[in-house]
Amino acid sequence: MRRAVRLKPTPPGSAPAVGDEDDAVDAAPAAPPLRVWWLAARPATLTAVLAPLLVGGVLAARSGGFEALPWLAALGAALCIQVGTNFANDVFDFEKGADTADRMGPLRVTQAGLVAPGQIKAAMVLAFALAVACGAYLVARHGWPLVAVGMASIAAGVLYTGGPWPLGYLGLGDVFVFAFFGVVATTGTVYVQLGHIPAEAWWWSVPIGASCTAILVVNNLRDAATDVLAGKRTLAVRFGPAFARAEYVALMAVALLTAPVWAVVERRWWLALPLVCAPLVVRWAHAVSARNDPEELNFALAGTAKVHLALGGLLALALAIDGGL
Repeated sequence: MRRAVRLKPTPPGSAPAVGDEDDAVDAAPAAPPLRVWWLAARPATLTAVLAPLLVGGVLAARSGGFEALPWLAALGAALCIQVGTNFANDVFDFEKGADTADRMGPLRVTQAGLVAPGQIKAAMVLAFALAVACGAYLVARHGWPLVAVGMASIAAGVLYTGGPWPLGYLGLGDVFVFAFFGVVATTGTVYVQLGHIPAEAWWWSVPIGASCTAILVVNNLRDAATDVLAGKRTLAVRFGPAFARAEYVALMAVALLTAPVWAVVERRWWLALPLVCAPLVVRWAHAVSARNDPEELNFALAGTAKVHLALGGLLALALAIDGGL
C-alpha cells in the first residue's frame, strides 16, 4: 500500500510542502491558518446533514408547518455537531493510533502535525458549544425533550471515537450513523417545526439513514487494513470485506427503492423520482463490489456521498410534488 504523505504547516495562501516522514513536523503552529481548520472540518462530509434537513423541511411543509427560522437553527446545530464530530474523530483516531502515515484517504490534521491535539480539542468544544447555542432557540420553542436529543447527539459525536469504549471501535458506527444522520436528523427537523412527529417522517428517515450509512461502509472498507492494526473493530474488520460489500449494496438498494416501492403501493407516481439516481447507484455498487484498491475506494466514497445528497434532494422534491407544494 502506498504511504500517505505528511504535510508541513505553511503560511496562509501558499501550497503545503511535501516531505518525507523524517522531515514531518510534529509540533503544530501556535495559530493554524484558516485553511487548516477548513481541512479539519472535512467539508466534503458536511453535505451529509443536508439530505435529512431537506426531507424534514418538506415533511413539515406538507403538514402546513414549515418555518424558516427553526429550520435554519436546526441546520446550524446539525452542521456544528458534524464539524465537532469531525474534530473529535481527527484527534481521537490519532491518539488511538488509527490515523498513521500508512492510512489512505483525506488528510488528518492532527496526524499530519498541522494542529496540536489540545488545539483541536478546544475547537471541538467550540463547535459543540455553537450547536448548543442553536439548540437553545429550538428548546425555547419546543421544550426540554430537545435537550435530550441534542445532548445525545453531541455525546455520540464524541464517543464515536473517544472515551474508553468508542462506538466506532466496537463496530457500532453503522448503527450510530443510521440513527443520528437518518432517523434523528430527519424526524428532529420535523419536530422543531411542528412540535410533533408525523408517522410518515419515521418512514422517510429510513432511505436517508441507509444512504448515509453506506458512506461509512465504504470508508471502513477502505481503511480495514489499518483499522485492524489499531484495534478498530468496524464491521468491515469483524466480518470481512465480503460482508462490507454486501452491506453496501443492501443499504443503497434500500435508499434507492424505498420511495419507488411506496409509489407503486400507493399509486403516487411522483414518489418514484429517486429512481433517477439508479445509474449512479449501480455504478458505485459495482465499484465497491469489484475493487480493492484504497484509492479507487476513495472515488467510490466521494461518489456515494454525492448520491446520498442527490437521493435526499430528489426525495424532498418528490414529497413536495406529491404533497401539492
